[in-house]
Amino acid sequence: MTALAEQNRHTITALVQDKPGVLNRVASMFRRRGFNISSLAVGNSEVPNMSRMTFVVDGDSRTVEQVTKHLHKLIDVIKVTDISDDNAVTRELALIRVLTNSQSRSDVMQIVDLFRAHIIDVAVDSLIIEVVGDEDKVDALQSLLEPYGVTEVMRTGIVAMTRGANPQLNAARSRNGSSARQAFSETGSV
Repeated sequence: MTALAEQNRHTITALVQDKPGVLNRVASMFRRRGFNISSLAVGNSEVPNMSRMTFVVDGDSRTVEQVTKHLHKLIDVIKVTDISDDNAVTRELALIRVLTNSQSRSDVMQIVDLFRAHIIDVAVDSLIIEVVGDEDKVDALQSLLEPYGVTEVMRTGIVAMTRGANPQLNAARSRNGSSARQAFSETGSV
């Protein structure tokens, strides 16, 4: 990835209510506004009945500002954070099916070991490999496996989290009797 492309990629996280239709409303907002999502991952969060979304958006700082403003307007969105410039950990999971035979299997297994990936399924004519890491690691492994015959790839998209403790979140958790939405709206951050 070039330095210019890296500068135009922004990682945004959003804490949202875990209700039917929220993902559709968020994706529709991106579509209506003409924003492109490079990666989207959604899963349960540490707060009951809340999910966390991680978006990777291509665009300049103005585009990211518009994305975050529009996300804030959605009723089910509790908190939006652009963590592009923060010290953050990013990871992606990929499953890669590669063709193998008796001659190529050991070569593929050596490549998998070099990347600290795992073989999670073995068939007579193929292997399924699980790799976890940053986007560049997944891309590099996939590229090295291409000559053997990659027949299927499934990637989760990037998930991200800022490094270090988050004292405002801990303060919100320690409040007795307040709902998650109240706690997060009062502290203003996750």
